[in-house]
Amino acid sequence: MGKLSSLIRAVTGKKRFTSAIILAAGSGRRFSDDRAKQFELVGGESVLVRSARAFEECELISEIIVVTREADIDGCRNILAQKGITKVTRVVAGGDTRQQSAKNGFDAVNPESEFVAIHDAARCLVTPEMIEAAMESAFVHGAAACAAKATDTIKKTDGADNITETVDRENCWLVQTPQIFMADMYRAAAYMAVKDKIDATDDCALCERLGFKVKLVDCGKTNMKITYPEDIIIAEAILRYREAVK
Repeated sequence: MGKLSSLIRAVTGKKRFTSAIILAAGSGRRFSDDRAKQFELVGGESVLVRSARAFEECELISEIIVVTREADIDGCRNILAQKGITKVTRVVAGGDTRQQSAKNGFDAVNPESEFVAIHDAARCLVTPEMIEAAMESAFVHGAAACAAKATDTIKKTDGADNITETVDRENCWLVQTPQIFMADMYRAAAYMAVKDKIDATDDCALCERLGFKVKLVDCGKTNMKITYPEDIIIAEAILRYREAVK
């Protein structure tokens, strides 16, 4: 446990209640078969289980909510239980969009939750240390997200693939998950988005539009997202590298 969390516990006599919402409701259309992406194996373990295990092993996480397809609810619950993931309190159905799925997960968290960490199951290489670093930052700033600094040259286009601007990459980041927010902050952002009919692919954007600031935490490029079949090969290479440098 980090120094900040240890200090909070020493002063208040209790641990903050934090909820992790793992989004695993995608259809995996970019994969060649009909199996949902969250059930693909990476290094012999499913994408969903790998993500859930990182939150299970992070001492700062109090509970895990899994959001998946209606048809996969029982399967996810059984797989996670068989793999010893004990922090799962609810497995709920997702919505038509990522944002709707995140809200469904948020609606299922414990009412006592002070912070929520929203994570894409497809980022199955996340580690307990990355989660803790982002969580500690959120405790200080109210909101934080894992990210990686941009290292490639970034170009803006006109929508027809013609370059219109070269962006200074000095202050550019590639945002990842988990993205962590004070529960009341995210509640306001999520419900205002529904009211205003706003749909976003990123939870930070919902908070940004209300004027909240989100602190980015550099977690490097290994917190990658499984999107295409070839990403599994890269992910397994990263796992081998991590094992070699232990």
